[in-house]
Amino acid sequence: MSLLGAYVPRERAKCTSELETYRAYLEKNVPENAQRTNFEFAFNSFRPFYICMMLYVLVFLLSCFSWLGWSAPLRSAAFWLAVLTLILNTGAFIGRMYLMDRWAVFVTNLYATGVFIGWVITVMALCLEVIFPLGIATAGAGLLGFLTALLSHYLARTGGDTLGMMQAVLDTNFWLATHVTIINIGYGATLLAGGLGFIYLFLAMSTRLIDDEMKKALGTMIYGTVCFAVLFSFTGTVLGGIWADQSWGRFWGWDPKENGALMIVMWNALILHARWCGLVKQTGVATLALVGNMITLWSWIGTNQLGVGLHAYGFNNTLAMIVSILWAVHLVPIAVALLPRGWWRSPAAA
Repeated sequence: MSLLGAYVPRERAKCTSELETYRAYLEKNVPENAQRTNFEFAFNSFRPFYICMMLYVLVFLLSCFSWLGWSAPLRSAAFWLAVLTLILNTGAFIGRMYLMDRWAVFVTNLYATGVFIGWVITVMALCLEVIFPLGIATAGAGLLGFLTALLSHYLARTGGDTLGMMQAVLDTNFWLATHVTIINIGYGATLLAGGLGFIYLFLAMSTRLIDDEMKKALGTMIYGTVCFAVLFSFTGTVLGGIWADQSWGRFWGWDPKENGALMIVMWNALILHARWCGLVKQTGVATLALVGNMITLWSWIGTNQLGVGLHAYGFNNTLAMIVSILWAVHLVPIAVALLPRGWWRSPAAA
C-alpha cells in the first residue's frame, strides 16, 4: 500500500505537468483554439439552455397565476422574465455559433432543433403578447419553451457531443442557414398555433375565462400564427427540394422527412381554407391547430425513427415513446372538443 500511495500522487503530478505544458503550447502556438477551448469549458459549466428550461417553467406558472389574481403585475413579470430568457437563449446560440465557427447557422443537429424551436416560439409569442396583452401567448411560450428545451436536454444526455462533426452532405453553411433555419421556424409557428389552441380549449372547457373578447383575440392569434407557419413551412420545403436536387440529383423523392414537411404545409393550408370558407370558427381552428401539432411532431421527430430514407438518424425507443405520449395528450382535448358546447364552462366558446 505504501508503494501504491507513493505512485499515485507521482503519476498525478506528472499528468498535471504534461497538461500544463500542452496548455502553454496551445496558448503560444494556437491562441485562438486555446481561447475557444476555455470558452467551451465555461459554456458547458454554465449550462445556459438548462437555465432557460427552468426559466420557462417560471414563465408558465406566473402566466397561469395571473389568471387567478393580481393579473397586471404577474402578467408583466411573466412577460419580462420571458424576455430575459430569450436574451439568455440568444446569447447561448451566439456561443454555439462561435464554438462551431458557423456564423448565422443556428441548427446543426437534432439537439439544436429543440432549443432553436423554443427560441422561435418565444419570439413569436412575445410579439403576440405585445399586441394581445392577455398573458396567454406568454403562457404558450413558457409551456412550449420548456417542452422543447426538455427534449434537447434529454438528447444532450443520451446523444453524446452536441457540437459534433456533421455528415459531409449536410456540411454547408448556406443551406443550414436557409433551408434548415426556415423549416424549423415553420415547425415553431405550427407548434405555437397548436399550443395556443390547447390553452384556448382548456380554458373554455374548465373555466369561465373565455368571454367574447378573449375568444376573438385568441382566434386572431391562432389564425395569424397559422398564416406565418404556412409561409415558412412552404418556403423551407421548397428550399429543401433545391438542396436535395443539388446533393442527390432529384428535387423530390417521397422521403419520409419530405413527406412530413409537405403534410405540415397541407394541413396549415387546410386550416386556412376551412376558416376562409366559414367551415370552422375560433373553436374549430383551435382544434385543427392541435392536429397540426401532431403532424409537426411526426415530421420533426417521428420520421427519424422509421429507419428508412435519407433523413433517418437511427431508432430511439425513448423518442418514439415521447411522440406517442404527446399524441395521446393531444387526442384528449380533440375528443373533448367534439362534446356538446353546453357541457363547457365558458358559454362564449360555443
